[in-house]
Amino acid sequence: MFGYIMINKPEMKFREFDVYRSFYCGFCQALKERYGKIGQMTLSYDLTFLILLLTSLYEPKTVAGECRCIAHPFEKHPTCRNEFSDYGADMNLLLSYYKCEDDWMDERKVKGKAMAGLMRAKVRRLTEKYPGKADLIRKRLEQIHVCEENASASIDEAAGYFGDILAEIFACRNDEWERELKRIGFFLGKFVYLMDAYEDVERDKKSGNYNPFSQLYESGEFEEQCEMVLNMMMAECSKAFEKLPLIEHVEILRNILYAGVWRRYEAVKQRRSQSQKEQPGNKS
Repeated sequence: MFGYIMINKPEMKFREFDVYRSFYCGFCQALKERYGKIGQMTLSYDLTFLILLLTSLYEPKTVAGECRCIAHPFEKHPTCRNEFSDYGADMNLLLSYYKCEDDWMDERKVKGKAMAGLMRAKVRRLTEKYPGKADLIRKRLEQIHVCEENASASIDEAAGYFGDILAEIFACRNDEWERELKRIGFFLGKFVYLMDAYEDVERDKKSGNYNPFSQLYESGEFEEQCEMVLNMMMAECSKAFEKLPLIEHVEILRNILYAGVWRRYEAVKQRRSQSQKEQPGNKS
């Protein structure tokens, strides 16, 4: 369920992209310093959004720097880091660990078991540092597993549990912004879970894996209903987002919420439409 909360680069100004990349590179450095190479292997765009959101909201001291990395060994890249880069690294490792555990439990993915084993000692320390968050993530993933085992017909049930996970991660402090941060995380989490299901529905039906859209996929309203549900999730997420007093980086954040999160959806929809046109008996 990673890789959906990203930018839409063609709609960004060059300066905005440079800022986004500097926070992404700072996030990568935080993962490396705190958790070594195994931490860097969990790097994704998703938590960069949270780091930028919390930076814009709380305006912490941010340190600019430069770094080289494996991906770009010959030139230095600007980095921006603050306390939320470290928080994002912690949450990213927790999520990655439990996702690997879930992959092993659901599909017996050996890679997932191996990665979880490499992260276990580090995650043990994180569960001591964030006992409430770690416990909620574990419990909600167990509830998602039960939904999958029972082949729940509800589109909302498992998605809601994943929404709870991101809600807990987004609310990094108990203050006046906690409610709106939780709402952003909750509806964004539901969107991510359902977007993942939308993308994988054909594969899941063939393999027999659980997918909340399996029954709807057989109907002629699949595309229309999925688009409506996903739009509802992002509408609620965006409504909560616009209530926050954000100034710095707000256009980057809006780029992600209003355009970036839809990139995979549009790509999957187009690919599926093209595949259906190419099936025997369909007119081009």
